[in-house]
Amino acid sequence: MKNIAKVALAATILLTLSSTTASASPEKGQKYFTKKLKTACGISGAALAGKHTQEEWQSINAKGAIAAELKTICPKVKDSALKDKYVPHYFDFLFEYGSDSGNIPAC
Repeated sequence: MKNIAKVALAATILLTLSSTTASASPEKGQKYFTKKLKTACGISGAALAGKHTQEEWQSINAKGAIAAELKTICPKVKDSALKDKYVPHYFDFLFEYGSDSGNIPAC
């Protein structure tokens, strides 16, 4: 009985940790912004995120247009920096630091 409880507990912890690391995050979005967008955009992360409110970023994301909006704001950005695997992280970053959030990124 103890072994079954230990296995169940270990499985629960493993699933919890793996689902957390697989999700997007503002921290990853900030890291990707700094590495892939900052030079091409020529503006800070705060200035980029401040282009829209949190609600506006959420609406843009719902339309699936985050990459297109980033290309509009930063026309020099290469398409390779806007791959689908980066977009959820960019959105979390932009939403977290939107103009009405009161948060200021460190980039």
